[in-house]
Amino acid sequence: MARMNNTSQTLPVIEKIGYSLGDLAANLIFQTLVTFLAFFYTDVFRIPAGTAATLIFVVGLLGAFVFTPVMGLVADRTRTRWGKFRPWVLWTAIPFGALSLLAFSTPSLGEEGKVVYAMATYTALVFIYVANNLPYSALSGVLTGSMAERNSLSAYRFVAVMVAQFIIQVLLLPLVLILGDGDKARGFHNTMTIFAIVGTVFFLITFFTTRERIVPVNTQSSSVRDDLADLLRNRPWQIMLAVTVLLFINLALKGGMYIYYFKYYLDEAQLSAFLDRVGFNGFIVALNSGLTHVGLTEFRWPKDAPTSAFSLFNALGIIFMIVGIGFSKRLADRFGKRDVFGGALLASTVFLLAFYVYTPASIGLVVGSYILHGFFYGITIPLLWAMIADVADYSEWKNQRRATAIIFSAMLCGLKVGLSVGGAMVAGILAHYGYVAEAASQSPGVVNGIRLTVSLFCSLPFLLAVGLLFCYRINKSMELRIEQELGARRLAAGHAA
Repeated sequence: MARMNNTSQTLPVIEKIGYSLGDLAANLIFQTLVTFLAFFYTDVFRIPAGTAATLIFVVGLLGAFVFTPVMGLVADRTRTRWGKFRPWVLWTAIPFGALSLLAFSTPSLGEEGKVVYAMATYTALVFIYVANNLPYSALSGVLTGSMAERNSLSAYRFVAVMVAQFIIQVLLLPLVLILGDGDKARGFHNTMTIFAIVGTVFFLITFFTTRERIVPVNTQSSSVRDDLADLLRNRPWQIMLAVTVLLFINLALKGGMYIYYFKYYLDEAQLSAFLDRVGFNGFIVALNSGLTHVGLTEFRWPKDAPTSAFSLFNALGIIFMIVGIGFSKRLADRFGKRDVFGGALLASTVFLLAFYVYTPASIGLVVGSYILHGFFYGITIPLLWAMIADVADYSEWKNQRRATAIIFSAMLCGLKVGLSVGGAMVAGILAHYGYVAEAASQSPGVVNGIRLTVSLFCSLPFLLAVGLLFCYRINKSMELRIEQELGARRLAAGHAA
């Protein structure tokens, strides 16, 4: 059992902001790893592509299947005056910043030395990321027992995530070019120095502004076997694990394939005309004119139309995901997380399917569909992690024991599996259709495979996830029942203690 001073306590805004800054800090590094690590290793640090791919894959598996479950068991058994999970945010703040900088440094070494250095720094960074992010994620389940407040907390958190994603996907390369004055190695080092300092400060703010309110009473004890047995009997957990894998397969699949859709399917002249029409090219020219006028360096944006349009596409998608996140709490409070999650996921899928019917000249429709997809998908983003916290409550409600971190660790394993599978599918699909790297154009078969991937193939994981949610028992009425009954138990346990 667990006790709590006030199960209906509203979290102060400062605590929600402080908590969300921890995810902004972590995602400055995580998004950089997901999006640019392979590029950094091959094009900046000059490690052979095959070696870099093997290194990233092996360390990723180590993080998913060794570091994450072990950390889940350790975090659930941590006992300090600060709680179970907050101390890990504090203890890992400075090492996280330092290792982020080391992992994106380029010491002068031979080829073997570079591989050893990359393996050591990336492994250490993944380990410290897990030691930081798993307890951080589990912390959301013990800040409050109010499921409505968790919806609000998740909304704050994932706005911060989207801000980090915007910085990395839209602004990182220009920052690297500016801060390195054209030298990518120096640019990455200087950029990651800024990220490391900002991230460390934000983690400390998270630690000092949050408080664990759900605390196991002294009579609770469980073995690793008990925790794992509870997990395997937890049907909502099984469903959410599968949903998590499917969602992140989609994210990796579409994220990896969109650049090919822009480069090989959409018409370059039409992309350039679209950028002129919406005023984007004029904005960059005016911005650089203003910067150089006051003696500053130009904002170095990629020159080719597909890359520029793709960056604008990502930026608009992220902005409208943030708008969707703003609607998430109100909808979930009214209709329940499960139903809102499933409905919004289905609506977002419709706009993915539409990509297959667009012609190479349908630039406005492509961007408009992605904006609407982003809006509806944004509604689901905070709900996934709020539902996982609800699964921890469900386990406590059913089994009289709370093991928050092991539940979150399993979901993070699912996340990593989904990203790995989706990323591998990108390369596999391209190979299946006969993709030729660096070719000026691709065969009609390859182009059709790209269109199928960003529409039908990307939609299938979402549709399967929607189907699974029909078997997920924690609807609005059960949310309220679990919250009320656990609140009564915690109150009684607190009085008994």
